[in-house]
Amino acid sequence: MLLYRLGKTKYAKDMSGEGAKLFGGRWNHEGIPCIYTAETRALSLLEYSVHASLDTLPPNLSFTNLEVPDDAIKKIKMDDLPANWKQWPHPKQTRDFGTALLAEKKYLVLKFPSAIIPDEFNYIINTLHTRIKEVKILEVQPYSYDIRLGV
Repeated sequence: MLLYRLGKTKYAKDMSGEGAKLFGGRWNHEGIPCIYTAETRALSLLEYSVHASLDTLPPNLSFTNLEVPDDAIKKIKMDDLPANWKQWPHPKQTRDFGTALLAEKKYLVLKFPSAIIPDEFNYIINTLHTRIKEVKILEVQPYSYDIRLGV
């Protein structure tokens, strides 16, 4: 399966999960490495945009196109999610939920609905999983952020 990530160009090939480890996210606590990706470039851009501002927008962004094994993806059912999973800021319950799944190291990739568009999906790559070397970077494409998006 192809997945996409938008981020600073200097980290485009970083597969350590260090950014999520440093700052945490909806599905992980600080200290837990992982890589947030999306099923399309457009969703990746949208997810990036809701966390950015024009004042802090880096000058060099890139899309990283990744390939993950289809048999390594665990779809998380909507009924299994914490009731407050869409709230902002990210609730402790969602971070606890995702962190527990990542800590199990049972799945290489976790498929979650997007809080922005629940019918589309984000994929969290567990960088501590034994199959992490099967995740391949296919391409890195520079991207010029369109300020008409008005972040």
